[in-house]
Amino acid sequence: MDERARLGRPSYVWRSGQTRRWQIIARWGCLERVNRVLDAGTGVGLYLRAFVEAGVPLAVGTEYEFARAARAAGHRGCRAVQAAEQLPFPDATFDLVLSHEVLEHVGDDRRAARELVRVLCPGGRAVIFVPNRLWPFETHGVFWRGRYHFGNVPLVNYLPNRWRNRLAPHVRAYTAGEVRRLFEGLPVRIVHHGQIFPGYDNLSATHPRLGRFVRAVTYGLERTPLQIVGLSHVLVVERM
Repeated sequence: MDERARLGRPSYVWRSGQTRRWQIIARWGCLERVNRVLDAGTGVGLYLRAFVEAGVPLAVGTEYEFARAARAAGHRGCRAVQAAEQLPFPDATFDLVLSHEVLEHVGDDRRAARELVRVLCPGGRAVIFVPNRLWPFETHGVFWRGRYHFGNVPLVNYLPNRWRNRLAPHVRAYTAGEVRRLFEGLPVRIVHHGQIFPGYDNLSATHPRLGRFVRAVTYGLERTPLQIVGLSHVLVVERM
């Protein structure tokens, strides 16, 4: 399988979209009181590095792909280990856990959610980003006639499950209820759940004025009921 389909495509460059998500992480993760953070599914360590630069005393990442874990660990002050759903840490280890666009790729997302909660200290928070089923595009590409086609494909997520899952068997997209149900029965309370729109960094690079306009309009929609069609869910849970 194409690596982009199998593992997803991590962010390699920090741009305005990452800055905006970082602000969400810092706010809802209560970064000012965090001493130990886990970036579960760190990719090449973009957010892991941001935690270190923000002064978090202990920032650790996990990553399924060894080469990516090694690259993440190469940043000064960062630590990263190879791991998937099963996290190699004791219970109640971290004040903050980040899961950024990861749960849609794992073999067992319910098990992964349990692990995120298990390693949280009481009062600690997990900040989770996952794709929104109501976003008009499947951003991870599709399989068509036995071949993988990378890129944004319109309306795939609006198809019935049996058709959508044939085109995109490699990745999940979640309704609001589905992402919340991942944490049902676990010792957490939901402190925030919303949807956010993209950063439009590629659009802004080629058409700056149009990019600014689209950002202003769609970011404004996040304060209305139309936020439900945003690119990603942001779910924040707190360990009880």
